[in-house]
Formats: sequence, structure tokens, C-alpha cells
Amino acid sequence: MAEARGAPSTSGIPLNTFISQTAAQLHERIQSSSMDAKLEALKDLANASRDITFAQEFINLDGISLLTQMVESGTDFGDLLSFTLTAFVELMDHGIVSWDTFSVAFIKKIASYVNKSAMDTAVLQRSLAILESMVLNSQDLYQKVAQEITIGQLIPHLQGTDQDVQTYTIAVINALFLKAPEEKRQVRSLYSIHTLYSTHFNVIRSNKPINDEMAHQLYVLQVLTFNLLEDRMMTKMDPQDQVEAQRDIIFELRRIAFDVECEPNNSGSIEKRKSMYTRDYKKLGFINHVNPAVDFTQIPPGMLALDNMLYFARHHQDAYIRIVLENSSREDKHECPFGRSSIELTKMLCEILKVGELPSENCHDFHPMFFTHDRSFEEFFCICIQLLNKTWKEMRATSEDFNKVMQVVREQIMRALTLKPNSLDQFKSRLQNLSYTEILKIRQSERMNQEDFQSRPIMELREKIQPEIMELIKQQRLNRLCEGTCFRKISSRRRQDKFWYCRLSPNHKVLHYGDLEESPQGEVPHDSLQDKLPVADIKAVVTGKDCPHMKEKGALKQNKEVLELAFSVLYESDEYLNFIAPDKHEYCVWTDGLNALLGKEMTSDYTKSDMDTLLSMEMKLRLLDLENIQIPEAPPPIPKEPSNYDFVYDYCYNK
Repeated sequence: MAEARGAPSTSGIPLNTFISQTAAQLHERIQSSSMDAKLEALKDLANASRDITFAQEFINLDGISLLTQMVESGTDFGDLLSFTLTAFVELMDHGIVSWDTFSVAFIKKIASYVNKSAMDTAVLQRSLAILESMVLNSQDLYQKVAQEITIGQLIPHLQGTDQDVQTYTIAVINALFLKAPEEKRQVRSLYSIHTLYSTHFNVIRSNKPINDEMAHQLYVLQVLTFNLLEDRMMTKMDPQDQVEAQRDIIFELRRIAFDVECEPNNSGSIEKRKSMYTRDYKKLGFINHVNPAVDFTQIPPGMLALDNMLYFARHHQDAYIRIVLENSSREDKHECPFGRSSIELTKMLCEILKVGELPSENCHDFHPMFFTHDRSFEEFFCICIQLLNKTWKEMRATSEDFNKVMQVVREQIMRALTLKPNSLDQFKSRLQNLSYTEILKIRQSERMNQEDFQSRPIMELREKIQPEIMELIKQQRLNRLCEGTCFRKISSRRRQDKFWYCRLSPNHKVLHYGDLEESPQGEVPHDSLQDKLPVADIKAVVTGKDCPHMKEKGALKQNKEVLELAFSVLYESDEYLNFIAPDKHEYCVWTDGLNALLGKEMTSDYTKSDMDTLLSMEMKLRLLDLENIQIPEAPPPIPKEPSNYDFVYDYCYNK
């Protein structure tokens, strides 16, 4: 029998036929009156439904309708219900059937499994997964699901210990947030934020590691929660037509800071009152001292900045008053303007937290600390505005340094967030360890170790500097040879307390050496050294086992330390001058110096260490003025030649 499209067969039956027969058999078997037979059939159906070809055949037999009728009947429970729902989820995941086709009775039944206080875990997981898909795939189903379940009914599932149930629960909450109309989203979200922060704390602080799906759902919830701020962030104050509530906020900021009451309209002249307001608004750090409302016309951050300022003033009153009064008592150029700082900081925090952006599909980057307080963004702002003021003082900044301070503060916040603190207090503690001085140290370290120092301009600078550094090291070695060193004589038979001294002449042309009766206390003059060796006669410098005095009879019995300090100067045909340095440092100095005299490369460990140290210091000094400046990978393009050079003055032309 020929097989359809060359597909493999099972027992001689074409694969397509086999799949159709299997689908028909399972369609019949799941309706069995025997509970055991029905359970086995549902297990087989749940497994087979993952295959899209089988799913298509089973759906063609009106299998989805059969499963929904089984659920609506309410006769199945436990494993029977669990595998029925599993098969349903697997079939629907292929996207063959529209979610809009399901009845209200089916939705109510699924919702009832979620709303029950005690429900089989597997049934609960599948029911939550079905509700999430309904909400995300159909606006009409969202309305029906929202009527059946509330955030309050979902919260208890977060307080359990099953992480899969917690994950599915958060997924349903996120789906409800995403699909809620604007007018309902704010009310629903405010209620959920207030309730969720404590329950999420249980999830995050549990001993179980958070899986990727849970992390993603928490990330989505974090994004959606912060997106509630978008309305305020994109609302600007109209300086010409301020609503009373907005004007009262500015008055409240002034009252708390300076402990003044709003003067009645008849108290003093209008000009006097305006003068007092202008003075106080200047102390509060607003850019526009006459009408601060103008400062909040920029969106973002719009009115969100004003909300943050008021929250800080009311809930952290001592810190607010201290910052305002502290800065208003400084010279104008050294004050850290609270109003301007708050506006720019709020804008920065919105950028860091991506307020207003939709959640990314594969991101798991959530911050546990934002689930530990029902006003987490406002508290986050309060910590950061105090950090900004502290950093301003540490940098001894002036008004011209405002943007530079904001860059440092951004880096401090980002580095602290990278550590994923579990609470706002922990975040605050991390910031304490990220002072401006520490940020500078981190920057220096990273610049030396990261890709900036592998970029083409930096590598070219290193190559340019290296010969200068090597010449400096060479001069230091030769100067040390000119000072000279006392060496101990060691025979092959026994150690004798005899010394000899060697030094290089100031013109670097002759080695002066001679025996000494005892170790000298300082430099030995050239005149007292009887023997000379012209540098021009030196043929080579050898070290270790290659030295003649290490090859002599019995010499190889010397310990390893002596072998590592031995070197010899070979001259003429078979003459040599043998050395054993007093220590490793002198060994490196002399071998480097002698190689430099011969025009050879200095290869000692000491030279490598000196090169690394000096090159690192020189690079840091040369790049000091480029702090916070992005170094381009390639030089700027050379401009085209001008069409003529008539603009060049000819000094030789005289009339």
C-alpha cells in the first residue's frame, strides 16, 4: 500500500491514517463509563495533544466542544478533571480554535475552580492558565472573566507554597492589568499594589529559588505597576491656569520647609508677598523663582516630580527640611537646588525603570525591593534625592557641575540595583558603600581592565608610550650599574668570606672591578678597582646553568637559589667574568643593564613589572582629562581638500 507523501507508517498503515484513527479512538474512549478507562484515555489525550497534527484531527471531531461539555457538567474531579483541563490547554495552545467561542457557563466553571479555597493543585494551575489565555486573547472574554474573579480572590494563591501556582496567579493578575480599560486600570492596580507587596514578599523571601517563569511574571508586574505612574509623568502643569490642588502642593512645600503659613490676601502689599514667595521659591531650588509651575511643564517627568517632592516633604520631613535649609545657606553657585534636582532625578528614575514601556517578552530582570512597600517608587525617590545631595557635597560641585553630578548619581543607582537588594533598606545600605570616591576607584579599575583599554585609540597610545617607558627603565638600570654592586666570591670547594666589586664607568664604556677585603659601606671609587673590561669587548651575557662557574666540577651541586642568581660576562675568545648576585633584585638589575649595553632586549621579571606599573600610571594620567568622555573607535575623517587655496596668505609676495 502506498504511503501518503512518503510519510512513515505504523504497522503498514499510513501515518496520517494512523493519526486520524488514534484521534477517533481517543474521542470515543474519553466518553467511557468506566472511570479507570476514562482516566487512561485522558492521560493519552493530554500527551497526544502536544502534536499539532493530532490536535487538528481531534479538533475536527469537535473534540474541544466535548471537553468543554465535560468541564461544564461538573461530574469529573481530581485526576479526571486535571487531565481534561491539561488536554484542553494543550489543544488551545496550537491556536487552531478561537478563544471567543466559549460560553459563559464554561468561564464561570473555570473561575469557580480558582475561587475555591481548597482545590487540587493541578486543577488550579490549569484553570489559572486558561483564564490568563482568555484574558490575553479576547477583549470580550476579559470582560466576562473580570466579572467572575477579583484580585482579592487571587491573593490567597500567592500566600501558598507552590511556586507554579504563584507564577500562574501573577500571570493572571498581569493579564487583567494589561487588558483593563484606562478608567478601571488605576483603581484595580492601586488595590492590587497595596495588597500584593506583602504577599510578593513571601514569594521572594521563600527559600525556594525563583524559576525563570516566576521571575518573568514578577518583572512584568513590576513594569505594569510602574506604568501606573505614566499618567502623572505625562501630565504637565499649566502655569497660566493652575488648578487649586497643584498650587496648594507648591504652597505646602514652602510651608513645611520654612514653617510659614499662607498669608491672607490683605496682609501687606502684593509686591511684598511676591518678594517673599520669590525668595522662598529660590531657596527651594526652583528654576523659575516667580512662578515655579513653569518648572513642571516639561514631560516627562511632569506632575510626577511634584508628587515625589510632596511625598518626601511629608514622610521624610526632617531630611527634607535639612536639605532645603542646608543648601539655601550656601553660596548660590554651591547650592544643590532641591527643586531642579527633584525634577531631573524623577526623570532619571523613570528612564531607569522604563516607566511607560511595555514589558519585554523574555526579560526576567525584576527588583525584589519594589515589592516590599506599597509606595515603593516614592520611597525609592526619597533615598535617591538624599544620595544626590550627599554626592553633590562629596564632589564639591557648583551649578556648572549639575549634569556631571547627575551622571555620577545615575551610576551609583545602577550599580546598587545590579546587586538586586531584597529591600529598600538594603538598597540604601549599598549606596552608602558607593561614595563618589569609590565610584572614581571603580571607574579607574574598569578602564584599565575592560574593553576601553582594548580599543584601537588606547592600544595605539600604549604602543606610543611603551618605548618611552622602556628607555626610562634602561636609564635606571645603567645608573644602577654606574653605582656598582658588591659581590661575594664562592668557590666550588668551600665558601670564603671574600668580596669583589664591579661598577660601570659614567660614560658607559668600561666595567671597573676588583677584589675587596671586606664588604664596603658605600660606593667604591673607580681608582681603587684595579681591573677593567671594555664594554666593546663583551661578546655575550649568559645566565644559570650556561654560566662557566656553574659548569665546573661540583658546581652543579650548588643549591637552586645560587643557580638562579648566577650570570657571566663572556669576552674575547674564552675569557669570562663570573657573578653571583646577592639577591634577585640585583640579578635583574645587572642582567638588564648588561643586555642594554649590548643593545639587546631587557627580559627580566623586574623589567616586566616596572613596565606594567609605569605604563599603567602614565595611561591613567594621560586619560584623566577624558573622564566621562566616550573615546571613538576610529579617528575623525579627514575633510576633503578645498577647491582652491586662495585663502592662504603668501608672505613672499611683495610689491
